[in-house]
Amino acid sequence: MPSHPSPLTPHTPSERGTVCLPGDAHLRQTLHNEVHARPSARIRLPALVVYVAVLNEGVSRAEELAHLQRLPGQQHLTLDHLAENFLRLRYADHTVKWERHSEFTRYSIVQPLPEHASLGHSDPELLSGLMLPAGWLAGIPGQTMAAIKLAMVHGDTTDAEGTMALGRAWLGDHSLVASVMGNNGHSWALTDFALRPSGFERMLVIAPAGTTETRAGRVSQRLLELETYRLMALRGLPVAKALMPTLSATERELADITSLIEDDSHSDTELLNRLATLAARVEMATANHAYRFSATEAYHRIVLQRIAELREKAVPGTQTIGEFMNRRLSPAMATVEATAHRLASLSGRITRASALLRTRVDIATEAQNQQLLEKLTRGQELQLRLQSTVEGLSIAAISYYVISLALYVGKAGKAAGLPIHPEMAAGALVPLVLWGVWRTTKRIHEKLHASSH
Repeated sequence: MPSHPSPLTPHTPSERGTVCLPGDAHLRQTLHNEVHARPSARIRLPALVVYVAVLNEGVSRAEELAHLQRLPGQQHLTLDHLAENFLRLRYADHTVKWERHSEFTRYSIVQPLPEHASLGHSDPELLSGLMLPAGWLAGIPGQTMAAIKLAMVHGDTTDAEGTMALGRAWLGDHSLVASVMGNNGHSWALTDFALRPSGFERMLVIAPAGTTETRAGRVSQRLLELETYRLMALRGLPVAKALMPTLSATERELADITSLIEDDSHSDTELLNRLATLAARVEMATANHAYRFSATEAYHRIVLQRIAELREKAVPGTQTIGEFMNRRLSPAMATVEATAHRLASLSGRITRASALLRTRVDIATEAQNQQLLEKLTRGQELQLRLQSTVEGLSIAAISYYVISLALYVGKAGKAAGLPIHPEMAAGALVPLVLWGVWRTTKRIHEKLHASSH
C-alpha cells in the first residue's frame, strides 16, 4: 500500500525555494538587517587600533565621501556605498572603518602593532608606522571629540604584579586604571584616560595567547564606545552649568512675583506681563537645550551598559574602569539631570503662578461685571418707572385732546341748531375716553410682549 504522510508532518518549501509568505511590511529588510549593520571587527593580535570620533554637525556625507576617496584605491566610492552609515575598507595589512551616527562620525584603523611598540617597551611612539596617507587623519572633516590609540597584545595575565609593571611602563608611568575583563578573566584593560600632546588617549589590552579574533574585536569595540559615549554624555555638562545663572535669576524673579500676587496694590496686568516674559525665557531655554539633556541621558545609559558588558574584576591596588567612570561621570550626570528637572519644574511653577493670577483677575472681573449688572438693573427699573409715568401722562394728554375734539364737535353741532350741550357732553365722555385710551395702550403692550416671545 502507498504510504500517506502523517498530518503532523510539515510540508515546508526548501530554504532556497520560492517565498510563500505575504508581502513584506514596510522597511522589513532594513529593520531586519539593522542587527548586522555595524559588525565587530576581527582583530588578530598583536594589533594597533587608531580611533577618531568627530562631531559631524555641518559636515555632509559628500564631504566624508571625498575624504574616504583620498585613501589608496578608493576613488570608485560613491554615496551609495555610504548609504548604510557603515563602511569597512579592507587592505592587505590593515582595515579602515567608517561609521556615521546622528551627532558624530567614527573612523577606525586596525593594523599590526609595530615591533617597537610591543609589550615590554616604555611609552612607545605609535603614529609613525600608521598605514595611512600623510595628513589623512588631520584632514578628517569635523571636530575631534575622541581620539584613542588602542594597543592589543599577548601577555601573561596570571601574574598581576608583572602585568601591572609592564602596563605602567608601556603607558608611560602614569596613574593607571585597570580591569580584568570577563567572568573567566579573558583579558586585561589598562589606561590612564590622559590626553597626550598628540591629542590621543592610550589604552592597552593584554590577552593570553589563543584569544580569538572575534573576542578581540568585541573587547576593542566596547572600550572605544565606552570612552566615546562618556565624552558625548559630558557635552551636556557645560550646557547645564551655563544655564544655572539664568535659572537662578528666573527663580528669584518668580518668587518676587508670587509674593506680589498677595498684594492688591500692584497691577495684575503688570504681573501677568512679567510672568509672560519669564515663561517665554524658560520655554526658549527648554527648546534650545531639551535635546542636549535627553541625548546626555541616552549616552549615559549606553556608558553604563558598556561597563556592565565588560564584566570587570578589580586588580589589587587600582580602580576598575567602571569605578573610575562612575566616580567622575556620575556627579556630572547628576548635575545635568538636576538642571533638566529644575528647568521643567520652573516651567510648571510659572504656569501655576499664571493660573493663580488669572483666577484672581477673573474673580475681580466677575465682581466688576456683577456691579455693572446691578447698575443696569437699577437703571432699567428707573426707566420702567419713568416709562409708566410717561405712559400715564400720555393717557391723560391723549384723553384731553380727544375730549377737546369732542367739545369742538359739540359746539359745532350746537351752532348748527342741534339740541346739544357741549360742556355736558364733554364731561360725560371723560370716563369713557380715559378707559378707551387706557385699553388701547394695554393692547399695544400685549402685542409687543407677544411678538418679543
